[in-house]
Amino acid sequence: MHYRTLGATGIKVSAYCLGAMMFGEWGNPDRRECARIIHRALDGGINFVDTADVYSRGESEQIVGAALKGRRDSVVLATKVHGQMGDDPNERGNSRRWIRHEVEQSLRRLETDYLDLYQIHRPDPATDIEETLSVLSDLVREGKVRAIGSSTFPAEQIVEAQWAAERRGYERFRCEQPPYSIFARGIEASVLPTCQRYGMGVIVWSPLGGGWLTGRYRRGSEVDTSTGRASRLPSRFDPALPENQRKLDLVEKLEGVAGEAGLSLTHLALAFTLAHPAVSATIIGPRTMDQLEDLLSGAGAELDDEILDAVDALVEPGTMVNPADAGYVPPPVSEPSLRRRPAGERA
Repeated sequence: MHYRTLGATGIKVSAYCLGAMMFGEWGNPDRRECARIIHRALDGGINFVDTADVYSRGESEQIVGAALKGRRDSVVLATKVHGQMGDDPNERGNSRRWIRHEVEQSLRRLETDYLDLYQIHRPDPATDIEETLSVLSDLVREGKVRAIGSSTFPAEQIVEAQWAAERRGYERFRCEQPPYSIFARGIEASVLPTCQRYGMGVIVWSPLGGGWLTGRYRRGSEVDTSTGRASRLPSRFDPALPENQRKLDLVEKLEGVAGEAGLSLTHLALAFTLAHPAVSATIIGPRTMDQLEDLLSGAGAELDDEILDAVDALVEPGTMVNPADAGYVPPPVSEPSLRRRPAGERA
């Protein structure tokens, strides 16, 4: 396992980060098996574990916390806050009120006194970024959090947060966690260069494109869109959509590129994300032990320029095969009322 510095924090993290989204109700409800997966990952050289409060409504954090007993000090532990955790409208978001409450819940579930990395899971248009950075700075000063980061923030909001931190003397985001894969290269245009400009580490999620880049979905085979992520995110998985038809075509061609590199498609996809100079780590999210073993067997794989050129020829740098894979749509795009003048004022 290779290790890299997380931005300018000085913290050394494994190139593979163990993502815990599949631990619990959302993926694998067998807590004992999840613990075995975590232990095997640590034994395999992974020292970086990432979860979030919203994953299975806190169950993922509970599983991770229990599994790390006796090994906590050797692990760089990250979690996130923002997602809806209850019926109360204030049980979500990036407000001081919610973050101050929810960090204590995450610490309790993870059975730890501190978080190595606390990340804001998504932007919150209802909360001033200075409000968010203010409470995060308090948590750092109190020793409950070592470093703070963002997740799936557009480049302009990353810049705004950096400027706000400098202007107010707050702690600044030390890393960003965006979606990145051969099929989702949009962040190459501005997010990754912006992170490099500010010395931020980058931890990428969905390097396998939600399973597309494992060869799981193939032309001629039926895609079950009634369960799991395919049912929750049909725009990303419905094979009838033109964008996903293109993915099916690309999978066949990319398997040929992987064969030339002497790798499986899965290992090609992971190595691709780690080839970018801005990327500190790539998140692997196994649901089973067999999946973890396969992922670990590809650790250390590197792609030469010829292979990377072949990937570029299939998927142009800085582009998205399916825009639905971006992970976040800004409200001015998703909400018509924000981009339309009131009726009678449009002339």
